[in-house]
Amino acid sequence: MLGRLATSCYRHRRRVLAAWIAALVVVVFLARTIGGSTTTSFSLPNVESQQAFQLLQARFPARAGDSAQIVVVAPAGVRTAEVRARVTRLLAQAATTPHATGVVSPYDAQGRRVSTDGTIGFATIQFDKRARDLPNSVGHRVVDEVAAASGHGVQFEAGGQVIQNVIRPKPPSSELLGVLAAVAILLIAFGSVVAMGLPLLTALFGLGIGIGSLPLFALVFDMPTFAAQLAGMIGLGVGIDYALFIVTRFRQELHAGRDPQAATAIALSTSGRAVVFAGCTVVISLLGMLLMGLSFVQGLALGAVAAVLLVMAASVTLLPALLGFAGRSIDTWRVPGLHRDESEHRRTLAYRWSRQVQRHPWRFALGGLTVLLVLCVPVLSLRLGQSDAGNDPTSLTTRRAYDLLSKGFGSGFNGPLVLAAEIRGPASRSALEQLRQRLVHTSDVASVTPVQINPAGNAAVITVYPRTAPQAAATTDLVQHLRHSVVPAATSGTGIVVKVGGSTALGVDQSAYLGHRLPWFIGAVLVLSFLLLLIVFRSLVVPLKAVVMNLLSIGAAYGIVVAVFQWGWLGSIVGTSGGPIDSFLPMMLFAVLFGLSMDYEVFLLSRVREEYEHTRNNATAVADGLAATARVITAAAAIMVSVFLAFVLGDQRVIKLFGLGLASAIFIDATLVRMLLVPATMELLGDTNWWLPRRLARILPGLDIERLDEFPPQEEIEEPVPVGAP
Repeated sequence: MLGRLATSCYRHRRRVLAAWIAALVVVVFLARTIGGSTTTSFSLPNVESQQAFQLLQARFPARAGDSAQIVVVAPAGVRTAEVRARVTRLLAQAATTPHATGVVSPYDAQGRRVSTDGTIGFATIQFDKRARDLPNSVGHRVVDEVAAASGHGVQFEAGGQVIQNVIRPKPPSSELLGVLAAVAILLIAFGSVVAMGLPLLTALFGLGIGIGSLPLFALVFDMPTFAAQLAGMIGLGVGIDYALFIVTRFRQELHAGRDPQAATAIALSTSGRAVVFAGCTVVISLLGMLLMGLSFVQGLALGAVAAVLLVMAASVTLLPALLGFAGRSIDTWRVPGLHRDESEHRRTLAYRWSRQVQRHPWRFALGGLTVLLVLCVPVLSLRLGQSDAGNDPTSLTTRRAYDLLSKGFGSGFNGPLVLAAEIRGPASRSALEQLRQRLVHTSDVASVTPVQINPAGNAAVITVYPRTAPQAAATTDLVQHLRHSVVPAATSGTGIVVKVGGSTALGVDQSAYLGHRLPWFIGAVLVLSFLLLLIVFRSLVVPLKAVVMNLLSIGAAYGIVVAVFQWGWLGSIVGTSGGPIDSFLPMMLFAVLFGLSMDYEVFLLSRVREEYEHTRNNATAVADGLAATARVITAAAAIMVSVFLAFVLGDQRVIKLFGLGLASAIFIDATLVRMLLVPATMELLGDTNWWLPRRLARILPGLDIERLDEFPPQEEIEEPVPVGAP
């Protein structure tokens, strides 16, 4: 089928190219006219923080939404008449902001709002909706008013969830840096400017439509602010890689004497088939995240899936058309000293290396395994949580507000806990006051506001400021202590119901929710991937070994991420500070990394299996398979590592973590796994690699990755030469 598709796209190349251009224009137009917006917040089903929100939404809507903080700094003192007048004017403006239900000034009696030295104060703007449901214009208006009020010895900064939802770091030119790195690597790999340009053009078309479709997904799903960068990171890497594999096979067939149309058909029927299967493994891994049951995660998954599917579609439709335009001219504009014949793999360093590994398999297997296990050690101390504004770059007002609140009051003032209470009688009010007194004397609590009761008298709110930062482990412990000890002890027998909520408690609930579901997600992906590999390679040992090695490389990448982003190692170089690993990141990393790592396993093992079918000699098949794929897989891995590392240069901690995690795993997979563990273990196992029980063999469907029997032999293919064709 792919051979016939390639021939059709080759012959109708102008129509195919026009269709892709039209699709890109239409998607971009629709995204800009009717597309939805991204968000930084989300909800969880049936957890206590969500129950607190629902209670306030029903009975105390003025306190149901998120809030924003305005922090004021005045060396002369925030209580001076001049500063007080400026603060009052600013807060009067803030009170007229749409959806604002109230403003508590630094001079209000509700709790401590001016620092001990009198130089820092903060006000709170309460909204009637969550940040995700507020128009972006609300947050931007507050930021603009705060910026306009600053100056003449007084500094104002804006923070809180509402502001974080609209203030984002300027996206880095990571995609451009990744493309430039890919250009250099492709030039080295192909030695031809034309050959270099085809994978890039193919990937950029698919990626452009994939990213362009994200605002359309945002109409239905919660689409995180970094979804486009994540989709771009993954789509650019796999898109270039997939096209690279096909172009390499096309050039091999040209060098073997095939005409361009036959070479295109063969390339799609062999490498193209492997590309489709590899892309499906990535898609399956990403779709596994739908099991988590969160709209926020579904948006991330579907955005990444869209990017992968579209670059895969471009590889099997647009690329054959581009190969038709290039034809034999693909090797023109050669780079001196870099052009090589694609057919002499037994003269390469990779072939000699594979033979060296096969002579000492135990030594290399144990050495590679030891390194991987050492890199996995930090995973044992993995702590899930939620990064906060303290991880933002200092160029943002949210980070400056965070630092000022920490300096003046303590870092816990950046993440207050909201206790929502359902009042069921007059006695409940005295019980709530007793609860407040218990909270005041609870360790790790810095401040507690007075009880606020709604006009109907059936609901109340108490705001608790922890001593520690929202992302600190002690804050998580405090949330659990309040829920399981303090609140039950104070409300037992009173008839009132109290739920601990707020954005900080939501982060705690998110970590627990995803942590409980993560093993099920990983198990589902592992089982399904094993079954797919079992069908493709018709072996029990090869897919089991592939799954184990992928787990080791992913574990090593996790270890590097924990060491850098949680322990703070090399933090000054990467540009990050120590903190918990955002709870959805291990899930996302696993989904992406398992799929990408399996790509290289598929390309390598499919070639090894092809050689084994020809020779029935395991050692020769492994050496030839490794040598035949070494150059293209090395180039593909180098491109992915370069693309992913480019994102480490950005400002967003989440994107930095993704970039380093993905780059580390791909580097480990392409070196320790592919160059050491795969040849060493396959040499040790010998023909056992291909063992499959007869009963199982009879019921398994056949699915060959590389076949050449679906299009006519070379002499039967006649390439049409239309007038004016290139």
